[in-house]
Amino acid sequence: MLISIIMATYNRDAFILETLNSIKNQTYINYECLIIDDGGTDNTFKVIEPILKDKKFKFFNRPKSYKKGLCGSRNFGLDIAKGDFIIFFDDDDIVHPKLLETLLSIFKDNNMVDFIHFKKKSFENNFNYSILEKRLNISYKYLKDTLFEEVILGKLPLASCTVLWRKKVFEKKRFNEDLHYAEEWELYSRFFIEKNIKGIVFNDILYFNRKHINSNTGEFWSNNPKRINSMKLATQKILEFVILKNKLTYTLFKYFIGQAHLHNIPNIIKIIFKERRSVKMVFYNFLFPLRYRIYKFLKNFKK
Repeated sequence: MLISIIMATYNRDAFILETLNSIKNQTYINYECLIIDDGGTDNTFKVIEPILKDKKFKFFNRPKSYKKGLCGSRNFGLDIAKGDFIIFFDDDDIVHPKLLETLLSIFKDNNMVDFIHFKKKSFENNFNYSILEKRLNISYKYLKDTLFEEVILGKLPLASCTVLWRKKVFEKKRFNEDLHYAEEWELYSRFFIEKNIKGIVFNDILYFNRKHINSNTGEFWSNNPKRINSMKLATQKILEFVILKNKLTYTLFKYFIGQAHLHNIPNIIKIIFKERRSVKMVFYNFLFPLRYRIYKFLKNFKK
């Protein structure tokens, strides 16, 4: 079975070769690695040119018909992928050499499963390759059938690079190309709201993500306006889809009201109360800011 690895890249000539070598070291070899350049201006192509001699690695420039950004590059990758399975890797991380082999063996024993979620671990500076010598704990657990609340609430943290999917899950589904952060959260929420997707959680670490300030996550936590605004838009898009599919539970109502107040997203409150009103909801909307102020006061007082 063919696995399609989709890797969007942008100005990562300092890290990408190490990432690609960790893919080249996979014990399972029936894969294609689609490298989609998002219009970078550094020496990425020159750096990776030797590895492209291996026909499993294919380099593309993102066509102009797809919007600039991670989502447009990944959507292009999805449209040209030939594999039975899909996985996304970032261009600055390290993957365990047995990642593909291990997950595919689990899929072979579980024909009805649509995805496998696995664990990741962060690192800074140079990667400690001795970690990979540790014996894997080959154990996993089945997830319950209804998962949309857990995905939206972040209780099932499906980072884009920690899931191997059956390709059929992406049928007629693509990333929102207006998003530049939280894009996988928005897409995966739509998956689980609309479909009964079955999954497994693998209990060991197979992915190692590099922490640095120039990553999308690093920029978000540095209050980069582009990333912050994308998170707000993703939150609004998810809420709109929840309402469209009539899935607004009281738990999700409380969550979205909290997000609206914490991150200053007034549209969230407008959307909710346009669709659904109750004394309970109105009361909670006014109660949340008070509770949050008390929490902040007590936290600062404790310090």
